[in-house]
Amino acid sequence: MPAHAPTRHSLRRPGDRNIALRGFDFHPEVFLVSGGLIFLFVLFTLVFREPAEAAFGEIQAFIAGALGWFFVLSVSFFLIFTIYIAISKLGNVRLGGPDARPEFPTFAWVAMLISAGMGIGLMFWSVAEPIYHFQDPPAMLGEAIQPNSAEAAQQAMAITFFHWGLHAWGIYALVGLSLAFFAFNWGLPLTIRSVFYPLLGERIYGWPGNVIDILAVASTLFGLATSLGFGVQQVNAGLNFLFGMSISIPIQVGLIAIITGFATASVVSGLGNGVRRLSELNMILAAIFMGFVLLVGPTLFIVNSFVEDLGFYFASLPVMSFWTETFSGTDWQNSWTVFYWGWWISWSPFVGIFIARVSRGRTVREFILGVLVLPSMLTFLWMSVFGGTALNMEMGELSGVISGAVADNVATALFVMLQQLPLTGITSLVGIVLVVVFFVTSSDSGSLVVDSLTSGGKLESPVPQRIFWAVTEGVVAAALLLGGGLSALQTASITTGLPFAVVLLIMCYSVYKGLSYEHDVVNEKRKLIEAEAAERAIAR
Repeated sequence: MPAHAPTRHSLRRPGDRNIALRGFDFHPEVFLVSGGLIFLFVLFTLVFREPAEAAFGEIQAFIAGALGWFFVLSVSFFLIFTIYIAISKLGNVRLGGPDARPEFPTFAWVAMLISAGMGIGLMFWSVAEPIYHFQDPPAMLGEAIQPNSAEAAQQAMAITFFHWGLHAWGIYALVGLSLAFFAFNWGLPLTIRSVFYPLLGERIYGWPGNVIDILAVASTLFGLATSLGFGVQQVNAGLNFLFGMSISIPIQVGLIAIITGFATASVVSGLGNGVRRLSELNMILAAIFMGFVLLVGPTLFIVNSFVEDLGFYFASLPVMSFWTETFSGTDWQNSWTVFYWGWWISWSPFVGIFIARVSRGRTVREFILGVLVLPSMLTFLWMSVFGGTALNMEMGELSGVISGAVADNVATALFVMLQQLPLTGITSLVGIVLVVVFFVTSSDSGSLVVDSLTSGGKLESPVPQRIFWAVTEGVVAAALLLGGGLSALQTASITTGLPFAVVLLIMCYSVYKGLSYEHDVVNEKRKLIEAEAAERAIAR
């Protein structure tokens, strides 16, 4: 087992075995095996649609029922581990070495984190999820709560914060930190396999590393497909609301094709131009959108509830983090917490690689606190504005309006809420544009990441290869919609998230080992430099 960093990683890299063919430059095992598995999945889903739909439901029920506790325990551990690293002496390690400095300004950095990390989901669930928990509150925090009550509303917001807050970003922080450290400090390729160098050594270039990267590609594609599926459903609902366009799977597949075309154009322009500019535009547009709802909605209620819900969330966090429905005998968690944890884990290779690429030069402490705190607080604020507005309507004279939309078609909930506010047509159009831009930024960011994984860690690959993966993401999302809709999307996330959760647990040990070595080496060098300076001073 290696006890030290590789010497400039001199011997070989996975990209050294790449095949260059007709505008492609790829690692043969990872590219061909992962591409083949995705092709077989799409073929099975399209040819055997009804059996596929039934199979998706059975798989989800089995994993959530039998292994939900594993998701709950693992994700809580990831959060605790990342916080420990941040506050420990290892937090002083700088990504890229002691002299490295940030490549992107803080605003651009945070904008790319938000656009890549949550994106479409914030638009899809910000109204619907609080209403779901308001109507059907789980006994998560003790005694059963009366539905549609003030207590149910407060718990609904705390649960929504729980699903979208620190736990999710703790997963991303773990993967992003691990990748950034081994890539920028040890000179290893920016792929998941590199994180396991302290455990596997040069074997990361053999079949163990290939298996890790293949699993990461599958996890990333299905995690992305889940979000793209949600996004296109909401775009379809918005177009139906504004222009009367019918809501159907064929139309949603057509929308995927159109928006994937936009994503393809963006991914061709690369990280610095396409992804960064779109992410910044998205942040500005989202801030204006949220600010409008805050000002014309129940402003005082939103501000008061944000403060109170934040306190209630932190007070309830220990209980929620380890709740497994053992004594309540219910299966609420299967469709909510377990789904979310599987979704975030399946997204983690994509988001982790992406935020690693834009985080060179930051200290480990700055990285973890930035990834954990800033996106989480912005997410809480977003959920408070939209979810709080919806709950205020439900508890007032508009009782049943939003909840009726959620029950009828969850994708329409946002637009029905906007209908109760001024300038409905304009805000609904802005909502659709935001979903589309979130779709594009998630898709092109994911394409760049999958491209890196399947090309042996290369940061720049041929344009045709980027286009291939952008199109593949859209095809997988369309196949999941055709093969079972929302249930298929949830199953894909949980199924790919399960094996990758095991990978992340091993990753914790590996990155701890690597950071400890780096910290000791840097400190030793610093002591030598100080000793030499002291000797020169005495000599003078």
